[in-house]
Amino acid sequence: MTAREFFNWVHCPENEARFFELDRGEVVELSRPGKYHGFVCGNVAGILRNFAIQRRKGYVCTNDAGVLVERDPDTVRGPDVTFYEDDQSLDNMERQYAERPPLLAVEVLSPNDRINKTNRRIAQMLRGGVAIVWLVDPDSRDVSVYRIGQDPLLLLEAQELTGDPVLADFRCQVAEFFAMPGA
Repeated sequence: MTAREFFNWVHCPENEARFFELDRGEVVELSRPGKYHGFVCGNVAGILRNFAIQRRKGYVCTNDAGVLVERDPDTVRGPDVTFYEDDQSLDNMERQYAERPPLLAVEVLSPNDRINKTNRRIAQMLRGGVAIVWLVDPDSRDVSVYRIGQDPLLLLEAQELTGDPVLADFRCQVAEFFAMPGA
């Protein structure tokens, strides 16, 4: 199945309550993560959105917006959060899957995620042009930073996360991803 066929198929009425990705032309059904996962995703997206607003540059996509990471056969991944810095506006933004990779993709581990499948997803995104992938682990409250050609960097809850070298002016404490408002 191509990315275009996949987009049309997942938007059929019988699939509206289901969650899928496309892996090398094959449809893969995924389970829905829980409330805690959504809370952490919301925090990550909020922090990145505030960063974009503050610097008046870039934008955030959430809700597993599809990113086309491989062609022939096509692979469409749905990172939990993505950050873009491109020339798209609301009027010319892609209505289907992003064909240009984001600068940053964020995966928040779900209870059903398996390490080999997660590593494969990350490798596909990096090969597809994503500059940085953050793997956020809500249970251990840490973040692994992946860049192509480099070993992953593990940052613990008390450490600072940066966007170096791509988003050099981004900084936050890893703990902010797991914090309740006002805490």
